[in-house]
Amino acid sequence: MSDSLAAMELAFERRGTGAPLILVHGIGHHWQGWLPVLDRLAASRTVFAVDLPGFGVSPELPARIPYTAEALADAVESFCARLGIREPAVAGNSLGGYIALELASRGVVSSAVALSPVSFWSRAELLYCQATLRAMRTSARALTPEQLENRHLRAVAAGLLVAHPARLDPAALMAATQALSNAPGFDETLESFGGLMPPAPPKSPITIAWGEHDRLLLRRQAVRAARWSGQRVKLLKGCGHVPMSDDPELVARVILESA
Repeated sequence: MSDSLAAMELAFERRGTGAPLILVHGIGHHWQGWLPVLDRLAASRTVFAVDLPGFGVSPELPARIPYTAEALADAVESFCARLGIREPAVAGNSLGGYIALELASRGVVSSAVALSPVSFWSRAELLYCQATLRAMRTSARALTPEQLENRHLRAVAAGLLVAHPARLDPAALMAATQALSNAPGFDETLESFGGLMPPAPPKSPITIAWGEHDRLLLRRQAVRAARWSGQRVKLLKGCGHVPMSDDPELVARVILESA
């Protein structure tokens, strides 16, 4: 583990009491993406929702460390070490789902829950994901808070990520849009997806779940995740790629049953 990573102070939100649970967001997002489920989880866990380096308000990675999913997993592992959190449970969404599985493959977490994790794509699906995320970032930079008050524009802005964009609070969507627009780690991390393969076999128990209506990482990728893991992938009915916003109760239950 790099000494410079060990010295990094990531932004995070801590709530609740009980066994530790780390929450890791996806590319271009921030810890606030977990707000719909945070208090449900904090009722029985000490929850740490983190901003990855170069995302949200966390500092960027040191200059000599490239943005890769593995380096971001190193940063989360280092974050836990700095706070003295030993073998926590971890849950992640999208890129965060990959990080959760990577930490499980290292055997440094007690369990991992991955919600629509990246890396189980075909070449065509990878290119679609990268092109879609680039287009979303371009659009995010052009949107204004006034525009997001319009439910039709909200549907366009968030429809690829959630199944029910009308349920999103405009202020929360604007904050997420700004996080996507401003993340300095976005471009290099997205480019690194081209070489990303599924992690090594896990040493810790894992659960993989997939949104029934995931329009970014299409649901058929769950079949490959099931083959990799050797276990059935849970289907999150009525949910999109970021399921915490679509059905907080279902997502919290899946995490707590597995953490």
